[in-house]
Amino acid sequence: MARVVYHPRMKFHVITFGCQMNVADSGWLGRSLTAMGWEEVPEDEARVFVVNTCSVREKPELKLYSQLGRLAAHLERDPSVFCAVGGCVAQQVGTSLWNRFPFVRLVFGTDGIPQAPQALARLAENPRLRLSLLDFSDSYTERDPALPETAPRPSAFVTIMQGCDNYCAYCIVPYVRGRQKSRAFEGILEECRALARSGVLEITLLGQNVNSYGKDLEPGAPGFPELLRAVASIEGIRRLRFTTSHPKDLDPGVIAAFGELPQLCPSLHLPAQSGSDAVLGRMGRRYTSAEYMAKVEALRAARPDILLTTDLIVGFPGETEEDFQATLELIRRAGFECSFSFMYCDRPGVAAARMEPKLSDTEKARRLAVLQALQNEQQEAMLARLTGSVAQVLVEGPGERRATGEPAWRGRDASGRVVNFFAPDGERLVGSIAPVRITQSKKHSLWGEAIP
Repeated sequence: MARVVYHPRMKFHVITFGCQMNVADSGWLGRSLTAMGWEEVPEDEARVFVVNTCSVREKPELKLYSQLGRLAAHLERDPSVFCAVGGCVAQQVGTSLWNRFPFVRLVFGTDGIPQAPQALARLAENPRLRLSLLDFSDSYTERDPALPETAPRPSAFVTIMQGCDNYCAYCIVPYVRGRQKSRAFEGILEECRALARSGVLEITLLGQNVNSYGKDLEPGAPGFPELLRAVASIEGIRRLRFTTSHPKDLDPGVIAAFGELPQLCPSLHLPAQSGSDAVLGRMGRRYTSAEYMAKVEALRAARPDILLTTDLIVGFPGETEEDFQATLELIRRAGFECSFSFMYCDRPGVAAARMEPKLSDTEKARRLAVLQALQNEQQEAMLARLTGSVAQVLVEGPGERRATGEPAWRGRDASGRVVNFFAPDGERLVGSIAPVRITQSKKHSLWGEAIP
């Protein structure tokens, strides 16, 4: 085999699976490698691949193995090609990846991301080296913000914490992302200020449970309500969002902020998981459906136009038909405009994997279809009521084209709904907030025309 020669300017490609935090992490990795002098390229030109993984749903390992099998074909064109695997699956399976996929030379967990760029640089210099970054840290490791962006953008993600202390019975997150670690208050604000200076108008604060931000810091440290108010006060920030929230930790200060901060968008993702108290108890969620609805009512009192979305699991071990009907009733009562719904699946090491009885895949699929049909009907009705209204749309770029071939533009309203619209000068609007009159509703989005 010919000797492999490595060059300082490596060509890399990042592949991302999973949540918004993974998207944010991959963006940071890409910018950091670019700042080192590396070049981000399409897959067929890359010599270094970074695969950022997610293990929340079923069969994530198989998804990763399939991806790595496909990437291995690139070794035929260039034997110096190598791969790094990061994120939750990497934390879960660790260095066992080396046995099956020798071209995987870096395995890094969720706490190893800050060290990943320098680790990749070492691997590029030494073709015999393999590295793992799988240890959990006791506190949040601040990263080089890797700013400015390579291209202007109107919205950005900012991570405020990592990990989770809740250990819900079905959830693998605490095992692959570790215990809760809040980021320093001032570090978050510094990054938000830098983003605002670069032209970002909208910031989404990210964490596994943002409502518990600061509870692991020193006594008296600012909490999440204080963080929301501080970020909202930054000059240039027009919109502020956050995800994800655990309902038990949604406190009155955060609810009040929806009515007091004009920058805080009227939208909230509040995972309910089930409408049955019996199922919620077995899940270890530590709230009842009545307590959940009390917070929904408080949110609507503070911000009547708030859009609520949620996560729902069907077929949790022991879920009866009565339990399932309670979940359908919660969808109606809470008025969710959208929900992300899933069939329960065992994840390794979690408490629910040992629970019985398990429902059949056929029954779980039936319940999921019924739930999604109800949710789709409810969403369509809610979107239809917006026809004729005017939405303030943060324009992201080109949108769908209709049968006429006429170009359209795409963005999101203050509640996060997707809006496609026609505008003669749409390119000029990209990166700004523009008024759009809604002319038509679709199943999951809106159509409109820009108002001159």
